[in-house]
Amino acid sequence: MSAALALSMGDPAGVGPEIALAAWASGRVAQPFFLIGDPAHLAPLAARAGVALAAIGAAGEAAAAYPGALPVLPLALAASAPPGRPDPANAPVVVEAIRRAVALTQAGEAAAVVTNPINKKALKHGAGFAFPGHTEYLAHLAGGVRPVMMLASPILRVVPVTIHIPLAEVPGAVTAELIEATARITAEGLRRDFGIARPRLAVAGLNPHAGEQGAMGREEIEVIAPALERLRAEGLEIAGPLPADTMFHAQARARYDVALTMYHDQGLIPIKALDFARGVNVTLGLPFIRTSPDHGTAYDIAGTGRADPTSLIEALNLAAAMAARRTARRTALRAG
Repeated sequence: MSAALALSMGDPAGVGPEIALAAWASGRVAQPFFLIGDPAHLAPLAARAGVALAAIGAAGEAAAAYPGALPVLPLALAASAPPGRPDPANAPVVVEAIRRAVALTQAGEAAAVVTNPINKKALKHGAGFAFPGHTEYLAHLAGGVRPVMMLASPILRVVPVTIHIPLAEVPGAVTAELIEATARITAEGLRRDFGIARPRLAVAGLNPHAGEQGAMGREEIEVIAPALERLRAEGLEIAGPLPADTMFHAQARARYDVALTMYHDQGLIPIKALDFARGVNVTLGLPFIRTSPDHGTAYDIAGTGRADPTSLIEALNLAAAMAARRTARRTALRAG
């Protein structure tokens, strides 16, 4: 039997606990998963949702418990966590849940890491969290590899070349080396984890109209286009630099498997507008699999029962599919 997926608690005052319970109750997650969290905090939420909990002592116990209850690997909170009221005192525990999920996956005791939303400000204040987000922290846990953030849904995949930096810093951060590294990692991720033998990449320009031959900026001419030419010479199927405002309609999307954009909102606005509920955050370039819902802690609806678990369900199912592909690939390589 395959190992279970490890789901970190996220901010306990957010919607993470509720959507974890709802994902299990939905019956739409075929592969067993377990939540790393505090059973005492979860108990009243589970009672209200009609979900049974099963405390487990090890990740290997999750599969046996999963059909009848949501398995929980206990990790006690430092303070109470009323819905919508994040407490920095819980920050070290939130970080530990992520670290533990990664450690279990790296040890082969879990199939993949799935993370619930966190509050980066609370983590910084309560635990000295020095990372802009999950992506960078996971890369640190993996030994300092270069991470690539992908947002994926059934109708669109996007990868921002620069991630969590101020918009004013983007032009200086968009280098040929970064574009080339991001494209290579993305292409390999599509081959390895999505089963796409020859990925088609579309790359946005930085400026309006992709610079319009230099009339609106020269980054496309001096940085982006030369980088793409080198990637094509390596055998990548890659289009661009393209005007971002015409990349995301249905006919354009049919021509590529992933869109690379120059900055965060250039890519995340289209996917969240087109398919918010089913979007999944995937970190490429890691030695382990990591997915997450593409939304935040949603404090405004935490505790109300209104949180939609669809993105978490999609994240769990995508992590399971990616794990299966990696296993099949390893088996094929050994056999060959």
